[in-house]
Amino acid sequence: MISTTIRGRYEDGVREAITTVTIHGGAVKYNGNVTEATVVNGSSSEGLSFSLEKPGSFLIDYDDVRFQFMNSVRVMEKPLNFTYTHWRGDNRTVVDGTLAIDSANKLSANYGVDSGNCKLGYSYVHKGLTTFEPSYDFGKNSWDVAVSQRVYEDNVVKTSYQSSSRVLGLEWSKNPSSSGGFKICASVNLAEDSRLPTLSVDSRLHVEL
Repeated sequence: MISTTIRGRYEDGVREAITTVTIHGGAVKYNGNVTEATVVNGSSSEGLSFSLEKPGSFLIDYDDVRFQFMNSVRVMEKPLNFTYTHWRGDNRTVVDGTLAIDSANKLSANYGVDSGNCKLGYSYVHKGLTTFEPSYDFGKNSWDVAVSQRVYEDNVVKTSYQSSSRVLGLEWSKNPSSSGGFKICASVNLAEDSRLPTLSVDSRLHVEL
């Protein structure tokens, strides 16, 4: 089966169009991304990328030269999911782990093998509608917090604050469905005198052939 996703993005006056073609070869997916830079003013390799993925197992991105491996173990009968990611270009390695305590509570950790930085997070879902996500970054010695509210079944409104950068964000998104979805984001840097908001719009159309 072949599926195509057309993504349009607008941020700070910059428009971008990305087309992703996915070929499902059994358990493995082949992804090819093409941007308008590939075809405008003659064909080129700019904006052209490929990846090979087996969901829940591994991903190889030939554009970023990124290798990602996923695994899952059980700790005290609780699922612990690991993701190991290595970027060959800048020789950087990150390990992510998520422990699902129950359907409403999750603990997460992000560790940079090269930098030694660690970020811990906690997620709590209240009645399946409201999600609280506080986190602490040891490298920046700062707290971040996000609160999400599900509305109209498949729409989510999210507000967030990053204490290290003093960026306040607001996001409205429609969860991807069989046909597509969208995301509208606005953010304000409270550390700047002007405090002008930054706006971005991301929409996707999904078609299966």
